Amino acid sequence: MTKHHDILRTGLLAATLGAVALPGLAQADEIRFATPPWPGATVKTEVASQLLERLGYETSVKEASTAIILEGLVGGDIDVDMALWRPSQGAMLDPRLESGELVEVAQNIQGARFKLAVPGHVWNAGVHSMADLAEHAERFDHSFYGIEPGNVGNEIMQGAIDDNTYGLGDWRVVASSVTGMLSQLEANNDGKRWTAFLGWEPHWMNVVYDVHYLEDPKGLWGDASTVSTIANADFLEREPNVATLLEQLVVPIEVQNAWVHEFSREERPLEAVAGDWLDDNPELIGEWLTGVTTADGSTPALEAYMNAQLAAR
Repeated sequence: MTKHHDILRTGLLAATLGAVALPGLAQADEIRFATPPWPGATVKTEVASQLLERLGYETSVKEASTAIILEGLVGGDIDVDMALWRPSQGAMLDPRLESGELVEVAQNIQGARFKLAVPGHVWNAGVHSMADLAEHAERFDHSFYGIEPGNVGNEIMQGAIDDNTYGLGDWRVVASSVTGMLSQLEANNDGKRWTAFLGWEPHWMNVVYDVHYLEDPKGLWGDASTVSTIANADFLEREPNVATLLEQLVVPIEVQNAWVHEFSREERPLEAVAGDWLDDNPELIGEWLTGVTTADGSTPALEAYMNAQLAAR
């Protein structure tokens, strides 16, 4: 069994996906994953990939922007993406679902969130809602801390400013990067300075810091966030065994937070984070493998997994 790791840079045209495909990708039992370059999505995809390899499949993982991944899924050059966020990316996906080219297989994360947040000492001081922000504007330096310019979270916060929603018309969005935003959070985590920042879960920030997500009575952030597994419709028909696994592969939020902490914060190798977790969590993996077989159909997947565990001891 082999795995190919390839990066599709976001500047590439979606039409070039087929041209950069690696040799052997057309094999029936090779599962072609793609993921955006986000730590949580990267580890989750690696876990799924390694699990399938233990069942006798070959896998490949490509890294690209969501727009390129969706085009690759429609064109049949990619089989599976496990990192489609709703509601922020729903408009990109829905037309492809309606056409029948793609299928939303499962919501694979329980309790995902993407909205404005504050650290624990600010929450404890009584700031529980975006409606509480304006009266404490000086403590926040009239600032929201976002990530890269153009990010949908930054745009939501800028929209609140432009419309003076919640009385925030004199605030500003400080756009930088994920690293820059987290550095600001770290610097202001002394219990004295106050920070309002773009937060999301799963992410290691929820492990390291006391993060609280603000209520949003006006619904600026839309419905509750979900993360979905998306697949090419023809692929699912061709690989019903894999489809069953993907339908059942749902990750508790605290598990993915821990994955991201190990990979992104502690900088453990990706393969080790995924492999060690697969070795240590037979109960959850047993739920994922219900009704699944090995790639050749000869053995129940859970039996093969447990046999591999015993052989490794």
